[in-house]
Amino acid sequence: MLGLMCENGVFLPGTKAAAPPALSPGRGWASTSSVTFKLDNSKKLPLVSCKASIDAPNSSIQSENRALVVQGVSEKIVGVLGGGQLGRMLCQAASEMAIKVAILDPSENCPASSFSHYHMVGSFDDSTTVEEFAKRLEFQCGVLTMEIEHVDVATLDKLEQQGVDCQPKASTIRIIQDKYLQKLHFSRHGIPLPEFMEIDNDESARSAGKLFGYPLMIKSKRLAYDGRGNAVAKCEEDLTSAVSALGGYERGLYVEKWAPFIKELAVIVARGRDNSVLCYPVVETIHKENICHIVKAPAAVPWKVRKLATDVAHKAVSSLEGAGVFAVELFLTEAGEILLNEVAPRPHNSGHHTIESCYTSQYEQHLRAVIGLPLGDPSMKTPAAIMYNILGEDEGEPGFRIAHELMTRALALPGASVHWYDKSAMKRQRKMGHITIVGSSMGIVEGHLKSLLKEDNPDDAVSARVGIIMGSDSDLPVMKDASRILNMFGVAHEVRIVSAHRTPDMMFSYATSAWERGIQVIIAGAGGAAHLPGMVAALTPVPVIGVPVRGSSLDGMDSLLSIVQMPRGVPVATVAINNATNAGLLAVRMLGVADSDLTSRMAQYLEDAKNDVLVKAERLHKDGWEAYLSK
Repeated sequence: MLGLMCENGVFLPGTKAAAPPALSPGRGWASTSSVTFKLDNSKKLPLVSCKASIDAPNSSIQSENRALVVQGVSEKIVGVLGGGQLGRMLCQAASEMAIKVAILDPSENCPASSFSHYHMVGSFDDSTTVEEFAKRLEFQCGVLTMEIEHVDVATLDKLEQQGVDCQPKASTIRIIQDKYLQKLHFSRHGIPLPEFMEIDNDESARSAGKLFGYPLMIKSKRLAYDGRGNAVAKCEEDLTSAVSALGGYERGLYVEKWAPFIKELAVIVARGRDNSVLCYPVVETIHKENICHIVKAPAAVPWKVRKLATDVAHKAVSSLEGAGVFAVELFLTEAGEILLNEVAPRPHNSGHHTIESCYTSQYEQHLRAVIGLPLGDPSMKTPAAIMYNILGEDEGEPGFRIAHELMTRALALPGASVHWYDKSAMKRQRKMGHITIVGSSMGIVEGHLKSLLKEDNPDDAVSARVGIIMGSDSDLPVMKDASRILNMFGVAHEVRIVSAHRTPDMMFSYATSAWERGIQVIIAGAGGAAHLPGMVAALTPVPVIGVPVRGSSLDGMDSLLSIVQMPRGVPVATVAINNATNAGLLAVRMLGVADSDLTSRMAQYLEDAKNDVLVKAERLHKDGWEAYLSK
């Protein structure tokens, strides 16, 4: 391994300082920045921004470095091809475990540069540069991975043959780079896909249109992402312009049958070096001008759809080689089918939310996987999360101002986290950062997002967690006690009149939408015929508490018996007749299962109730019953 030689002939780590930096006492290396190095006073080495020295072979400093460099959970330095926002967040995750990450990126001030162990400035798709970068890693017991798949795969193949540890494997990158080859690979492994075929002239394009119908999706095989490299032909007359927009047939094109999807889903999949596979919860991705704009976690789809999407993603990644995190993008069709769209062999936009919402972020997981550490828990630690991409809305300074105003508003929202990628240039539709909002329900985080985007009144941003419903306003004198309790505990709730008999459509709509709107418990008053609690419980996965309301004829017994005699499979909790207070307290306890603050407040409520009784008992004992009753 060549050392880095400054013009005075001394081997030193890179530095912007005019004079060579001093070595840190007792460490053998110094924290440094970037400089252009010259070799033999004529040839320039690639610009390197270092935080550890890369010394000449056989030097005593080199030996000391190799002995002292390991301070984290692994001795391996992770080399990353690419230093964009994904590389930046990889470096941030690595810092928490004291894992050292080196990056190769052509931009001296790329987003990952300031967080990396060292930064080699050079192209990640240039064979010579990648080889030099990999040899540095090999010298320091490293592993090579990437944050972008558009790299020189032939070089990766060559490096693997020379013993360089590449994760995922070059064979996987070759498959993923060419979207047509990717489709062929997954088709051979039984993965459900939209129908597709290669086109190389006008005749084959017209044949594809006749076979698949219109609209027809035309795609470039290579270098396509964020909607680039895709064109839609709405009819046969559009074929020529669509092909021309993609650079012509010589670019390498194929077509896909239009997928009539109702939602776009994604699954982040982690694969360890031991071939173990773990899947993150299924998310919904919402695109704006073909760029991922919003991610909702978990996706609001039936459990069967989640299971099918997870199974397809697991099978797809299992067919590839190498360790790391993979993003599997999917279509959900009207018929309930899951079709694979494409796979990215790296952390992905659809997994940004995992930093705040999951026990192990996708970035930490990727590091664990490529190094060979045990994979972490991918499950969510919060019930709901939304990721909002900060895309450039204008060029230059005006765009920066818009973005900064958005981030300032986000910092005032509960559960919101801001990630700014520190890119030097603002461009329209460029990914500049993202905001993640977590909360106790999707309804709540969606309300916060609407407030952030000024689509709603700030006063309406807090979504109800409990719904109090009744068939008539005659039940309100009883049901108000549940509202009083929820107010005491600071639980957001709504009070509605929803009759099972007079407004059945309204009842159906309320019950079926409650979960998606963020309602976590429903308290239903049961007066008269008393069908409301049971009918609502049959329509929603949300727990329902029925409150028997005393009527004029049967004294509330009809309501109580109606609730407790629900058929198997339709559970409804209940309380004593007219006791909406207990219904409110039970709702608070249910919410407290996932809310430590409510559990603590409930414990205090019980303590206060006990103390109240003790005070009364002391007064009775001290004053006697006659004096007690006279007060």
